[in-house]
Amino acid sequence: MPPCTEELPWVHNSGLNASISNPSPMPNRSVFFVSDGTGITAETFGNAILAQFETKARHVRLPFIDTADKAHQAVRQINHAAIVDGNKPIVFTTLVNMEILKVIQEGCQGMLLDMFGMFVHPLEQELNLKSNHRVGRFSDASKSKEYHDRIEAINFSLAHDDGQSNRDLEQSDVILVGISRSGKTPTSLYLAMQYGLKASNYPLIPEDFDRRQLPPALLPHKSKIFGLSIQPERLSEIRNERRPHSKYASIENCRFEVSEAESMMRRAGIRWLSTTTKSIEEIATTILQELHPERLAY
Repeated sequence: MPPCTEELPWVHNSGLNASISNPSPMPNRSVFFVSDGTGITAETFGNAILAQFETKARHVRLPFIDTADKAHQAVRQINHAAIVDGNKPIVFTTLVNMEILKVIQEGCQGMLLDMFGMFVHPLEQELNLKSNHRVGRFSDASKSKEYHDRIEAINFSLAHDDGQSNRDLEQSDVILVGISRSGKTPTSLYLAMQYGLKASNYPLIPEDFDRRQLPPALLPHKSKIFGLSIQPERLSEIRNERRPHSKYASIENCRFEVSEAESMMRRAGIRWLSTTTKSIEEIATTILQELHPERLAY
């Protein structure tokens, strides 16, 4: 997962006279994500690149830089970091307003990586089309069908969390099954928030193990079902954080539930994976590859 970022300006009270041209063997380094929108795109893309390097840096997100005054303020903050750290900050930007971008380009004493400029301009030439230079993912959220579909998907997933409701299951794009604390809820919400998919999830409980089959309400929707499992040792750790020293969290019970759930999913012929070492993003990607939901929103 991406490292936590600071969204508020930070000020270091020492080292103001440090030299930018004389980096230490293990240099301090600040990374800025500058955007005229939320900054999520800049941060996601920047973190994916930084993950290739064994280095730690101070992360600062500067969102909503949509005026020249804010751009000048951002420049002052970036340049202050250069002095304090004694190293050039790395600046990822997704600014689309060229006048605002110019303020950053001309003023900041950092390594500037203009991600939109890097990709949008070559695409304009290749496609022979002019970019609309839209700020953010939605130009007007109140008028965006995609945005409203995404909100509807989130509400649907919340209403169908942990088997709360059997209603409208036919509207589900994805139905996740698995024992308690195997990662169903966060994966459902990620699929709804990131892809606009209506994701339901059902816990497998002792009654299901007694019947040795999936909950009856799910059987008509088998093509939409994906199973999640987890190593018993990891499951016991997670459950002990919630209910320490309980039968629910005991390693014996966790081994039993995992074994029964995996056997049930094999018998039912549904696809499943272990979430033990996987991120939510990896789990969601695997689900999309396996189920190929008809309706995807990006």
